[in-house]
Amino acid sequence: MTMSMSVRRSRRRGTLALLGLIAIGSSVAPAGAHEIGTTRVSVVVSETGGYQIEVRTDAASLLEKLESVAGEPATDATIDPTALTQRFDRVSATFQQRVVVAFDDHPLQPTISWSVSAANAAGGPPIATILMGGQAPAGVHHLTWKYGWTYTTYSFSVQRSGDEAAATEWLQGDQTSMPFQLDAAAPSVPRLNLATRYVALGFSHILPKGLDHVLFVLGVFLVSRRARPVLLQVSAFTIAHSLSLGLSIYGVVALPSSIIEPAIALSIAYIAIENVLVADVRPSRYALVFAFGLLHGLGFSGVLREVGLPHGELLTALLGFNLGVELGQIAVIGLAYVAVGYWFNQRTWYRRRIVLPASACIALFGLYWMLERMRGTLTS
Repeated sequence: MTMSMSVRRSRRRGTLALLGLIAIGSSVAPAGAHEIGTTRVSVVVSETGGYQIEVRTDAASLLEKLESVAGEPATDATIDPTALTQRFDRVSATFQQRVVVAFDDHPLQPTISWSVSAANAAGGPPIATILMGGQAPAGVHHLTWKYGWTYTTYSFSVQRSGDEAAATEWLQGDQTSMPFQLDAAAPSVPRLNLATRYVALGFSHILPKGLDHVLFVLGVFLVSRRARPVLLQVSAFTIAHSLSLGLSIYGVVALPSSIIEPAIALSIAYIAIENVLVADVRPSRYALVFAFGLLHGLGFSGVLREVGLPHGELLTALLGFNLGVELGQIAVIGLAYVAVGYWFNQRTWYRRRIVLPASACIALFGLYWMLERMRGTLTS
């Protein structure tokens, strides 16, 4: 009796451990996007001292913060760009309270205008574009920036009009930027620092912000109790997405996100459904994972383009990002192994109690995302 109760408790712990990993992931990652961080800031300074700042960010997320701080009454959720723009206009003064544009440490009040684009074809959120501008005082030497409306890492780039390269810095939340020298050439970032930065971006695209890729890797992990088939699948996936990522970044291959994003969601569902139908890896599985890896690589390339690639250091950024993605995938497999593989994969009930329910959950996520992304394509 005691032995039977112990077995049942072990089964429940195993099932809950893996389902818990999936649930935690779903609470920290958006269903319809691959965003590392939805905020991006770019500044262009002219030779005559005029400046223009463009902030691109998730419209709904920013608007919720602004209206809460401004004490605006709760408004029904909407994704209509015109309605969102009108609401932004009402809280424009609140927005400027946490934005600091300073020349030689003297803050200025720039002009500001808003626009909101519709949700993209992949079902992503509406994007707010905030344009700020003005004239810097004569004789100033440096520019600093602070943005208090995000809590995640975002890219901040400054470029003098006429220069080919921009100086890019990655800021965390309301961190103040380094002073940008207006009367000197943009400093070059050491290659090692640049590579480290893109390794971190690649890793964060998997953990914690890439739930769709995490679930795909978990689907690969679940199909077999043996290490070799899992490693062969991960290798096939790695080679494939590295290949398509590179070809896409260099302009050899291009597909619209309206095709890529639903196809990535379908790949997650297919892998999970096959786990339910097949008890172990078949030879065709490796070719299938390779084909799906090509799709995921095209999705990665969209992320890299969104956050920006450094002029003259494209290969360094590409290799660093790809390494970060691999480290993220290894971390996912390691966590899954520690949570359930080490403890339970030799139990007779492992497939019935862990593989089947976890794969069913992953399949449901994949099918839901596929339908959402297709709906976004049809309504855009």
